[in-house]
Amino acid sequence: TGSPSVGRIIMTAAAKHLTPVTLELGGKNPCYVSDTCDVQNVARRVAWGRFFNAGQTCIAPDYVLCSLEMQEKLLLALSKTVTDFYGSNPQKSPDFGRIVGEKHFQRLQELLCSGQVVIGGETDEAERYIAPTVLADVHPSDPIMQEEIFGPILPIVPVANMDEAIDFINSRERPLVVYAFSSNYKVQHTGCVKPGLRLPHPPWLAFPALGLGMYHGKFTFNTFSHHRGCLHRNMGREALNALRYPPYTQQKLGMVRAAAEVKRKGACTLL
Repeated sequence: TGSPSVGRIIMTAAAKHLTPVTLELGGKNPCYVSDTCDVQNVARRVAWGRFFNAGQTCIAPDYVLCSLEMQEKLLLALSKTVTDFYGSNPQKSPDFGRIVGEKHFQRLQELLCSGQVVIGGETDEAERYIAPTVLADVHPSDPIMQEEIFGPILPIVPVANMDEAIDFINSRERPLVVYAFSSNYKVQHTGCVKPGLRLPHPPWLAFPALGLGMYHGKFTFNTFSHHRGCLHRNMGREALNALRYPPYTQQKLGMVRAAAEVKRKGACTLL
């Protein structure tokens, strides 16, 4: 699992050895929030999905699309939710994680310059800590909108309505997941659409630019198992094999043709 660029590197290396690969490649997963939603429920689900494991999950909502009116309501609800989840100082919360490495921490810290920091924004390099952060009034051209975040930062991009949100999503690379909070939403071309945001999800199926293969549930067993054919056969009754041994007389050929005809009908398997 990783970004499409990393997937290409892995696949190139695997091709030298003819090694099969299953790739789950992340992207910027949009989360559309309509004006008809229960804002408090939305805030709790979005905050959990974004800040779980400090945002380091490939199917976390990467950014929110909503109207300016909903943005104001959502910011208030998200602020309360972050406090409910992690207390007044998330850095001391046993339930909030840290960034996996120094290089990744530095990259995330640079992304904080996008938009306006409304919630969080605090960092501690010694602990690789980045507070649960929400950015408001983010512009599509801002650095944080150019790559998967993979961290506890949630940008909000204002849109006029659902149609504009759909156009925005379709104008960018296909996401791994689309989240929708609405009483009337349209399914887009993506790996998975999750109404109401629930991280446990159905089998992951690759779409172009999102990877190869599938897994979760029984698909995991099938994908990561090597199927092998094995024939167990008694060494006796050698007379039954006489038909396949030379010399091939007309009598043998006639019997083989008859057996092959039966096999094509699915009633018999030769040998």
